[in-house]
Amino acid sequence: MDEYRSRISGPLLDRIDLHVEVPALTYDEIASAPQGEGTAAVRARVERARAAQRERLKGAAIYCNAQMGAREVREHCRHDEGGARLLEGEMRALGLSARGYARVLKVARTIADLAGEPKIGATHVAEAIQYREQPRHMV
Repeated sequence: MDEYRSRISGPLLDRIDLHVEVPALTYDEIASAPQGEGTAAVRARVERARAAQRERLKGAAIYCNAQMGAREVREHCRHDEGGARLLEGEMRALGLSARGYARVLKVARTIADLAGEPKIGATHVAEAIQYREQPRHMV
């Protein structure tokens, strides 16, 4: 698997918003897992986030954060000072391209929407960066 991943070019990986490694679970981990958030609650949260996105982008030819271009990212993905400092440091550490920077901000905007937050905070940026970081064996 690692050999296959190493063949994927950086520019292609740069176009993938979420890099999430999901390890296999043991029987004990599955059998003793606590009950998570219910499907209805998740659906309601997603529907509220999508409604917020449609309202924010009303009048544009797009309807969700993933479709935002550079202009919409500048307009709708403003973050607080803590988020700016975090993103600046991580851009240097991860070597994010301009495309990667915009994608992190769009994911952070979506995370804030799911949390019902009107502004992007440092915690939203931090979570988006975590999704951007690739597991060591993928690099």
